[in-house]
Amino acid sequence: MSKSAIVIGAGFSGLSTATCLSNKGYEVTIIEKHNQAGGRARKFEANGFTFDMGPSWYWMPDVFEKYFALFGKKPSDYYKLIRLDPSYAVVWNNNEKTELPADMQQLLNLFDSYDKGSGERLKTFLKEAEYKYNVGVNSLVYKPGRSLREFADLELLTGVIKLDVFKSMANHVRKITNNKRLLQILEFPVLFLGALSKDTPALYSLMNYADMALGTWYPEGGMYRIVDAMHKLALEQGVKFEFNSEIVELEINDKNITQVKTLNKVFNADVIISSADYHHTETKLIPEKYRSYSDKYWDSRKMAPSSLLYYIGLNKKIEGLPHHTLFFDTDFEIHADEIYSNPQWPSDPLFYLSLTTKTDVSGAPDGGENVFILIPVAAGLVDTDEIKEKYFEMVMERLEKYTSSDIKSHIVFKRSFAYRDFVNDYGAFKGNAYGLANTLFQTAILKPSCKSKKIKNLFYAGQLTVPGPGVPPSLISGQVVAKEVIKEFPL
Repeated sequence: MSKSAIVIGAGFSGLSTATCLSNKGYEVTIIEKHNQAGGRARKFEANGFTFDMGPSWYWMPDVFEKYFALFGKKPSDYYKLIRLDPSYAVVWNNNEKTELPADMQQLLNLFDSYDKGSGERLKTFLKEAEYKYNVGVNSLVYKPGRSLREFADLELLTGVIKLDVFKSMANHVRKITNNKRLLQILEFPVLFLGALSKDTPALYSLMNYADMALGTWYPEGGMYRIVDAMHKLALEQGVKFEFNSEIVELEINDKNITQVKTLNKVFNADVIISSADYHHTETKLIPEKYRSYSDKYWDSRKMAPSSLLYYIGLNKKIEGLPHHTLFFDTDFEIHADEIYSNPQWPSDPLFYLSLTTKTDVSGAPDGGENVFILIPVAAGLVDTDEIKEKYFEMVMERLEKYTSSDIKSHIVFKRSFAYRDFVNDYGAFKGNAYGLANTLFQTAILKPSCKSKKIKNLFYAGQLTVPGPGVPPSLISGQVVAKEVIKEFPL
């Protein structure tokens, strides 16, 4: 006898969960608040420009390969990948620029040019990081994190020292070099996506392996091509979609969700998987007595950054910059402190710039440039129009100074997205953009559980549960949770 499942939210984790369950014979419906799939990876079009709203880096291509292979497919069945070279550039405080080459030997040479001997040390570092990647991504992150017994296998127990779980990234990268610029290159993946490097386990050097060895890619047509591919695959597997449907209540009887209520419709299912914001589901959709975690628990969580985003359409090209650029032309440590240690609006922020039209002209009208700007900021900072305009002017001034060109007068479209938008669009706890910080005490079984502790048929997927934030982890989260559902609610 078949069983039915409802998945809340059509982001990466929701699409992954639904497709995996439908493939195994479950009757699955995704209920999505917005008019399209993607969640934080939605897109919008304006004035001839097409903007990806969220993720813009395609790392860990093997995770996508493994996902599509579950259904006898390949990413190339749906979209074409382009490896970026340079992978990205970094602009420094004297307007110098460093481009990170895709070729490994050129990268090692680059490190040596800043600090003689660091290239060979980087090679050793990446070899160790490869081990962490293979164990971490192929083993650890596919575990549901519901019991310590999951981690009691010989490989993990004997390899725990090699995984550097109890060492910090800050100390680990300083085995390679003390050159300030090289350290910032090595630490940026954890700064932008998780926590201060001194608070991040050295296990996460696996991100450096993903960055430097596996490469930075771009799906032709934009990041939404991944969402579009996953949506098509879900339909092929029999998943049904209810768009423009906001859930207002989960009705509970005898510790089971019996009805899922939207503004216009009522749904029934044997099992519910929320891939919406975990905190939002607990505090807005179910009664307090059925919550797994208290307000005190949530307030004690360390959050990864939120973001202040700008989507800009230009009627001219920006010269001298590649697809991805990190502007580290201000004080790295001060901005990090203002995100994590003393949360406040940054005094002089670092920022990230994406120019997709350097690789793919389809994102803008002829002769135009598609510009995406991200400023990482502390979670929970309530924005105003005045604040967003202040930082826009600050960033534009630095961009015009670096390029020695007028940019502002060529803007034909501009939109911003910040705390209030993350809350309104996604119900994001503290307006988070990247979920929980990747600290030791928020890893694996120490994350919010993927199964409700008080409701028998409620599961969770997405960035606030295992394995964590980012596109590949969200993709994996859906697979992990689908397996847990199948174990507890077999056909």
